[in-house]
Amino acid sequence: MRSEEEANRAVERYADTVRRICMVHLKNYADTEDIFQTVFLKYVLHPAAFDSEEHEKAWIIRVTINACRDMLRSFFRSRTVPLEDCEGQANSEKEDYSEVVEAVQSLPSKYRDVVYLYYYEGYGAAEIGDILHKNTNTIYTLLARARKLLKEKLEEVEEIE
Repeated sequence: MRSEEEANRAVERYADTVRRICMVHLKNYADTEDIFQTVFLKYVLHPAAFDSEEHEKAWIIRVTINACRDMLRSFFRSRTVPLEDCEGQANSEKEDYSEVVEAVQSLPSKYRDVVYLYYYEGYGAAEIGDILHKNTNTIYTLLARARKLLKEKLEEVEEIE
């Protein structure tokens, strides 16, 4: 883990670069700030030393681009629309959304955590495995089982209505 001085120096040196890259990819200030925090958190937690300033800058840029791409590919982002586009949305769609949230919340913890990290936070299976200290294949299995449970729960809700 890096010291506070190193982190502050990196933020001062690379903040503009990170923000510009994010704005080019994301075109959204709020998402830019999220990625900004993610990049510098990864920097602080990155254990290896850099060979030079150029190596450090290249690493920061690569991490920023990857984080932006991950956000753009995330399930959550692909299933959302800007708030302005939601005006006049039917109540039934809002009810459907709340049913999905309730179904996810009713899952056992081991499934709920994996679903949250994968779909809402945008982590890949390998990253979730690192976070939860589980094998990557175990994460894939938990995701498959969680999807099956969610499908069953949501089909039950449809049958009731």
